[in-house]
Amino acid sequence: MNVKLLIAMALIAALSAGEPAASENSVGVPPKIEFSVSQIPDEALEDIVGVSWKEGCPVAISDLRLVKVAFVDFGGVARSGELVAHKAVAEELADIFRDLFVAGFPIERVELIDRYGADDGLSMEANNSSAFNYRTVAGTSSLSMHAYGLAVDINPAQNPYISRGNVSPEAARAYLDRSDARPGMVLRGGAAHEAFTSRGWTWGGDWTSPVDYQHFQKNVDL
Repeated sequence: MNVKLLIAMALIAALSAGEPAASENSVGVPPKIEFSVSQIPDEALEDIVGVSWKEGCPVAISDLRLVKVAFVDFGGVARSGELVAHKAVAEELADIFRDLFVAGFPIERVELIDRYGADDGLSMEANNSSAFNYRTVAGTSSLSMHAYGLAVDINPAQNPYISRGNVSPEAARAYLDRSDARPGMVLRGGAAHEAFTSRGWTWGGDWTSPVDYQHFQKNVDL
């Protein structure tokens, strides 16, 4: 296992014990390895309102939470990221990402989709893993589970969305053969699949049309 990952795992234990995390310069990881849930701070609200959250959204902005996570990138280096999710699943989502971190499951990036103008296509092209976004299901007028903050997309470039022969993002065509297991792929029985489904999330890879290997969602009565 990558030495930096081992150090980061030790930092999780230290944080749980209330000890301060080491600095980035001393161990090559973010200054704080955290998996936390909080109200969305004002500075983040300024970026979200009117972008991923708009008037007419079925979820009140007050019911959304900022989830801060750590993850391991494809170079084996620990990074920090942020998602927005509904308060009903936010704590669980932090725990899921903790499991993925400890398992060393690689993720390209975890950034708020607002950095991409809430454009799902641009976010997928950047191989960004994201959650809340007030939008419809591609090609339909039906609201996506992302619009409720109850869905997460993981590594779109390694886990394609396939609908009527179309593949999104384009780079994911290289990963259509799901029997060829490679890092970052969500595979049945793998770390990502288990972290989500063991907590009652459903996987878009089990769908027939469309098939959405990057997608997990949790059905919750709001």
